[in-house]
Order: sequence, then structure tokens, then C-alpha cells
Amino acid sequence: MFAESNQESFEFHPLNERQVVGRFDGGTITTDAGGLLPREVEKQTGIIEQFAGCFRDHRAAGQVEYTVRELVAQRVYGLALGYEDLNDHEELRRDPLLAVLAEKPDPTGESRARWRDRGKALAGKSTLNRPELTAAVVKEEKRYKKVTLEMEAVDRRLVEIFLEAHRRPPAEIVLDLDATGQAATCV
Repeated sequence: MFAESNQESFEFHPLNERQVVGRFDGGTITTDAGGLLPREVEKQTGIIEQFAGCFRDHRAAGQVEYTVRELVAQRVYGLALGYEDLNDHEELRRDPLLAVLAEKPDPTGESRARWRDRGKALAGKSTLNRPELTAAVVKEEKRYKKVTLEMEAVDRRLVEIFLEAHRRPPAEIVLDLDATGQAATCV
């Protein structure tokens, strides 16, 4: 038997001073509101924040519009919502819900500095592509490829998450994160 719910709205964690409320009375509408649930998990666990910490940002801080955490969050939430292709982000960069998920302070993008970017709160496909294609070692002259993933940090974080989830640590952990068929063992 199902319980009836008369609840007219659902409050989620706010975005700075903005309320995030699910209602059923119109306004800005999205078909991806289910993305608010993984955002609640992120608010409680910080797992995207922790994963973003596995990247190193070699960009000039004064010229950066999207933080590594925002780029990682946009990509992770996009994948969680079924948008595997980076090309989808050319349209998704205008999506206010995805901007809320990525914690953009202005989810509509109306306050962007450049006029041509207004209405686009999020990064486009080319910007999102850079961290995925950047080599582990970056030469200074490689202007656009300056966000690198430290695989050792990812390995460490995955082990830490695993250990946090268990009362007693196992005697051995086997990591198999590549396609070689060879397992790396940590004792």
C-alpha cells in the first residue's frame, strides 16, 4: 500500500543564498530534476569535491572562469544524467539545473563578464574536454592543457573511500583500474 503525499514542495540544499525547491506549479521546468538527489549525496559525502582534489590546476588563476571542481562536477552530473557525449554540453551549458548541480553562483549565466557568454553558466565541450585529454606532464607553452589528473591521488582516494566504508580494513586490497588484465596489489 502506498502512502499519499500532500507535500507541495521539496527543499534541497541551497546554492549560496538561493533556495533550491522542487515544486509542481510551473516556472523554470526541467526533466532532469532527479539530478538533485546525487547533489544531496555530494552535499553529505563530498565525493565530487574529493575527486576534484585529484586534479592539479596549472592555469593562471586570474584567467580562470571555471574551477576544477566546477568542471568535474559538471562532467560527473552530466554523466549521471545520461549525457555521455561532450557535445551535449554545448546545449547543457545553458541548463540552469545543471548549473545548480555544479554549484555555479549564477545558474542562469546572466552575470557573465563577456556579452557573448551571457545565458551560458557552464563550460562548453572544448573546456570540458581539456582535463580529459591533458597528458600527465604539461609543457608551459601548452596554453589550453593545464589541468592534469594525478592517478596516484585517485588510487589513494578510492582506497580511502573503500576503507571508510568498512569497519575493519581487509588484509589485502587489489586494485585493477586499467585494461591490461594485470592487477596491482596494495598491502
